[in-house]
Amino acid sequence: MWIEIIVSLFPVFIFLVAFILLDSFKLIANHSIIQAILAGGILAILCLSFNSWVVNNIGVHWQINVRYIAPLLEELCKALFLIYLIRQNKVGFMVDAAIYGFAVGAGFAFVENIHYLHSKPHISLLGWIIRGLGTAVMHGGTCAIFAIFSKSLCDRWEANKIYFFIPGILLASIIHSFFNHFFLNPVLMTVLQLIILPLLIYLVFSHSEKILRNWLEFGMDSDVQLLEYINRGKISTTKIGKYLRKLRENFSGEIVADMLCYIRIYLELAVRAKGVLLMQENGFRIKVEDDIKDKFKELNFLEKSIGKTGKLALSPIFRTKTRDLWQLYFLNSK
Repeated sequence: MWIEIIVSLFPVFIFLVAFILLDSFKLIANHSIIQAILAGGILAILCLSFNSWVVNNIGVHWQINVRYIAPLLEELCKALFLIYLIRQNKVGFMVDAAIYGFAVGAGFAFVENIHYLHSKPHISLLGWIIRGLGTAVMHGGTCAIFAIFSKSLCDRWEANKIYFFIPGILLASIIHSFFNHFFLNPVLMTVLQLIILPLLIYLVFSHSEKILRNWLEFGMDSDVQLLEYINRGKISTTKIGKYLRKLRENFSGEIVADMLCYIRIYLELAVRAKGVLLMQENGFRIKVEDDIKDKFKELNFLEKSIGKTGKLALSPIFRTKTRDLWQLYFLNSK
């Protein structure tokens, strides 16, 4: 029984640990990964209850449920937690999305396999190996694919619109449904999955880290340069200074002054966030200074002062989209 428990429950977590170790920047805190695993487990309980209700009360044939209804339902449920993270700008890069996605899928598979261990103890050892290395890893893989695909769309369009997540849910559901159709021998399907999934994740990690380094290099230079103009009082000689002068036609002088303060504090936090990332890449663990919390409080106060219209007016000056908002969340979580 212990062998069955080990081979059915723990392989997916070995994959998860391997993916975390591949991430050289280590942007996701351990407690956040644990939260994702727990969320996946809770969602699995809900799905198992609903699937049982569908089969027992609606009269849907179990095969129809397994092949079509369950894949869509389960992928939709697993996606909910990831949609929340991405829309709250808590996911910076595709590599983070992949780890979060696989963690949610791991938690889901863990609870699902505990349910099967309890309700179907007659399954052979080979069956448990297929569930542990096949079905469980499939849950993590499809959820990671959804997260990667959705994060890619959000980054491309620099927005987190809810309809950007629909293609990823459909793609994950199709893959899940294909797996449940058993077109291929289960052992062969498991082997192919164990080859393809790590290769896919590795390519995503490599591409994501390249994007991250390019973003750090370009973003640090531009943020530091603009911050230097502000601190030296030379902002009026730049295009940004001229733009701010034009804003006086529509906003009071006090609001424009708050806008300038908002830009300065935002840039200070952005530069610090990028500095922490660069230090983490080189193996250093940095404790963020105590004044960071005060700066965030001041930033929130100024945000309320200038209002939504003021923030919209500032959008041409500096970036406040997806990844650039994530860096503030990253710094504030330290």
